[in-house]
Amino acid sequence: MPRSDFRFFHRLRVRWAEVDMQKIVFNAHYLMYFDTAMADYWRALALPYEEAMHAMGGDLYVRKATVEFNASARVDDVLDVGLKCVRVGNSSILFHGGLFRGDELLVTCELVYVFADPATQTPLPVPQVLRDLFTDYEAGANVREVETGDWATLGEAAGAIRRTVFIDEQRIPEHMEWDEDDATCVHAVARNRLGQTIATGRLLPAKEGRARIGRMAVHRTLRGGGHGAAVLRALEDAARARGDREVVLSAQCSAERFYARLGYVASGEPFEEDGIPIPHIEMHRTL
Repeated sequence: MPRSDFRFFHRLRVRWAEVDMQKIVFNAHYLMYFDTAMADYWRALALPYEEAMHAMGGDLYVRKATVEFNASARVDDVLDVGLKCVRVGNSSILFHGGLFRGDELLVTCELVYVFADPATQTPLPVPQVLRDLFTDYEAGANVREVETGDWATLGEAAGAIRRTVFIDEQRIPEHMEWDEDDATCVHAVARNRLGQTIATGRLLPAKEGRARIGRMAVHRTLRGGGHGAAVLRALEDAARARGDREVVLSAQCSAERFYARLGYVASGEPFEEDGIPIPHIEMHRTL
């Protein structure tokens, strides 16, 4: 089972609490490593697990888990956990897993899940949308789509994720979230294969070739999955198409490194925007 068998990897570092006196990982922790990787696999599918399962009318339960040990991981090792969906039956889903230290295969795993009614745990047929999603993801296909448009077209979807992130999560007063600019902006919305909104952002009208991007929001459980970057690039494309030369944004300081990786440069000192006690910093990128 070489590394090349896997498209998906989750990286972790072995901690002292996970090893014995010989500094070798306790056997039981390997299943925890695969379980942790599985949570990230769902993020890679652009599925917020709880909401996605609710939408599909079921949940997943482990039916079988087998582990084969080839060599031991040690404290401070950096490990890559690979997962691959290899078969979908009527109600069962089979995953193969491999735990690697570099190119060395330490542990293999076979996990069998059953899709079932959460109330009775009675097996149900795996929904076709989930079957297709496994197939397409493992084949390297995109698992989300980004749409741009006006507020009349995308306002309901964009507004829902903004409410969840800014009002509910960050506790920004509701009257400060909605403004007259929404009506004149280009909005971008990212959706997963279930049609659920997972990210959004908006592009304000340009002033002398300088456009502003704002209201960037990504579903809490899916951050780090590239969805925010996809929305940002879609808005940059819209700005470029109308002839804008530069885009600017007020980034929350906690997201500064995210924007820096995408080519944005910070300028000035951190500030509080509109009296909201969340530090921001101005950033810009030439198109």
